[in-house]
Amino acid sequence: MLATQRQHLILQELDAEGTVRVAELAELLRVSEMTVRRDIDALDAGGLLLRVHGGATRPAAFSAIEPGFGAKSAREADAKRAIAAEALTLLRPGMTLLVSGGTTTHELSRLLPRDLGLTVATNSLMVASALAPDSQGGNRADGGIRTVVLGGQRTPSEALVGPVTVHALDGLHADLCFMGVHGFDPKAGITSPNLLESEVNAAMIAASDKLAVLADATKYGTVALAGIAPLSAVGVLITDDRISTSPAGPDAERLLRQSVGELRLAPMKQTPAPSAPDPTTLPPSLPDGQPPSATAFKGHDA
Repeated sequence: MLATQRQHLILQELDAEGTVRVAELAELLRVSEMTVRRDIDALDAGGLLLRVHGGATRPAAFSAIEPGFGAKSAREADAKRAIAAEALTLLRPGMTLLVSGGTTTHELSRLLPRDLGLTVATNSLMVASALAPDSQGGNRADGGIRTVVLGGQRTPSEALVGPVTVHALDGLHADLCFMGVHGFDPKAGITSPNLLESEVNAAMIAASDKLAVLADATKYGTVALAGIAPLSAVGVLITDDRISTSPAGPDAERLLRQSVGELRLAPMKQTPAPSAPDPTTLPPSLPDGQPPSATAFKGHDA
């Protein structure tokens, strides 16, 4: 196989999976790992992929561009719901929470129970909107969730950032911080494409007893412009169970378990395979060439 053919297949695999590993490509292409590394180096030099330790990822995985809230909200919706549901198990009555911006944290805010006496401080306009009294089913006797909105400069992801936000966090203390991130990586830690947002997120971590990061498996290996914190600062990382079957495979799960305080894998709902038809409900078989009669489909109106 020519080098151009191998490289074309590598790009196809990368487009389908998001990341690729040298060992798996070598087996797929039936060449040595050294040959695969040379192909990856050539593609990296041409800007067609980003070479990383043990493999490669899409160039877009290293990002300084911040997508808007609407663009992100439709992505990985099932995973976000599963992660948010798992995050609820961390709650205790009377807790004070810090909740960062993000579509996964927004999903969590929609599910937060209104009868635990929670207080939520957030820099997310979308989270604050989800916690508004009308969104909580009106003004209830239990008071719903007390919400504190931090001020600041608005970002494309509908978060408030900047010195005003950081200053507001100086006087706050939370039991738990729920944080959404742009990417998480064993070496780079948790990252954001927005420098100001990364500063706010770091201040949220400092103001909290414990950090819980909510991020779906597609964000593994993504490194954005600004670092927030190393994975060692993460008390609980909640992602979905696809992390075990991603191109990084068991290595990803192993590295994450070594790096964070606790790793939780939210189970994704599997679509059940269509069941075989019940033979007792099928119309009777007819000899070849004989047209079906009305009695053969009795009970099925045209």
